[in-house]
Amino acid sequence: MKDATTSSSLDLLWGTGERPSRGPKPGLTLDRIVTAAVGVADAEGLDAVSMRRVATELGVGTMSLYRYVPGKTELLDLMLDRVQGESFEDDPQVPTHWRDTVTQLARSYRELYQAHPWLLRVNQARSVLGPSAVRGLELCLSGLKGPHGMGLSDPETIGVIITVQSYVTGIARMEIQAAEAAKETGVSDEEFWTGQQPFLERAMASGDYPHMAALADDTFAREFDHFTFGLDRLLDGLETLVSRSNGDNGDNSDNDVSGGAGGASRR
Repeated sequence: MKDATTSSSLDLLWGTGERPSRGPKPGLTLDRIVTAAVGVADAEGLDAVSMRRVATELGVGTMSLYRYVPGKTELLDLMLDRVQGESFEDDPQVPTHWRDTVTQLARSYRELYQAHPWLLRVNQARSVLGPSAVRGLELCLSGLKGPHGMGLSDPETIGVIITVQSYVTGIARMEIQAAEAAKETGVSDEEFWTGQQPFLERAMASGDYPHMAALADDTFAREFDHFTFGLDRLLDGLETLVSRSNGDNGDNSDNDVSGGAGGASRR
């Protein structure tokens, strides 16, 4: 069965739908509408985005927007494709080595969440693929399947992308939720954990938690870069997969990154 909403979104994204012959207000365009919607989401969260709210931001009547966008569902699809294009609009060059490509994918995906926290609220399991999404995937594949690529099957290569994105989403969720909690409560992370210290000290002194009590003082130091640590371990695991898939028995000279985890710092 054909999904009318998806078809409408695809027509708008790829420019195959009918365009208004005459705008209700000079200068009102689909691009301006999407820009305004993204601005509202960035400033006030996804719940604040509505056709009425975006129209108010643009200084037009709500019905004016419906000449360009059928509804909020299609508008959200356009917003997703718009922000997805940010990851390569300034630097579209893709690293030639697969490990650097994965690193760039992870870091750009994290930056996208940091710039647009509302993305965590969007169900992207069945995203409508517009020009930005397809171009981003093409650029990523050019690094993963190029001359210095991974040498994996197509399903495995897509599996790598999903794995990396899932890792970054988890880290981004933790970071964004921590920032939101501090903003909503007015209590900083440091104040939050300091408030628990007396209770935790008593618990550790009880002898019931010997392994936790033995942890070093810097175990939870804020200076430790958990994102890079996890990304490097993920890259090391993929390195093993690449070596095995290419039959290198651990000696993959083409994919040498001079020190395993240190390869992530090449970019």
